Amino acid sequence: MDSTSKGNNMGGHRIGYIRVSTVDQNTDRQLDGVELDKLFEDKVSGSTIKRPGLEACLEYLREGDTLVVHSIGRLARNLADLEKLVAGLTNKGVTVSFVKENLIFSSDSTSAMNKLMFQLLRAVAEFERSMIRERQREGIEKAKKEGKHLGRSASLTKAQVEEIKARVAAGEAKASLAKEHGVSRPTLYAALK
Repeated sequence: MDSTSKGNNMGGHRIGYIRVSTVDQNTDRQLDGVELDKLFEDKVSGSTIKRPGLEACLEYLREGDTLVVHSIGRLARNLADLEKLVAGLTNKGVTVSFVKENLIFSSDSTSAMNKLMFQLLRAVAEFERSMIRERQREGIEKAKKEGKHLGRSASLTKAQVEEIKARVAAGEAKASLAKEHGVSRPTLYAALK
């Protein structure tokens, strides 16, 4: 999708990219009030590799253009993806501007500065992941102490497993029993062990 509103950046165009995770979410908050020549959007999860709006945007961008994105999380799925996208664009002569983080990457800025910014972003991302893992570990330990069940619930009850064992012994096919109980064959095989 694209919409147009005039605004020029020293010969290049200001191209916006916005993304929300679901069709129900509204894109109005992103880049509201930012002057753009063209706007591309996606209504898909950031973890999805196939993003038609982003693909069209990347194909549209030319040397001298500026890609304007609300925030880093709207453009990239992870830090490696971000580095690859930004490096590819800046090597092509496109400036990348993240409004929320107030970051601008361009071929004009020193590569040392860009490298430093990415190292800082990577350090922050790693710190956040370690904090999440630590909180997760603490939560698991607390749940264990409280005697709570951890992990997925069993797909089959003990009674169902005993019934299936008896029916298999009587010659019934495991595949049809798995289908009847709404489980995959590997789940049924694992339960029979």
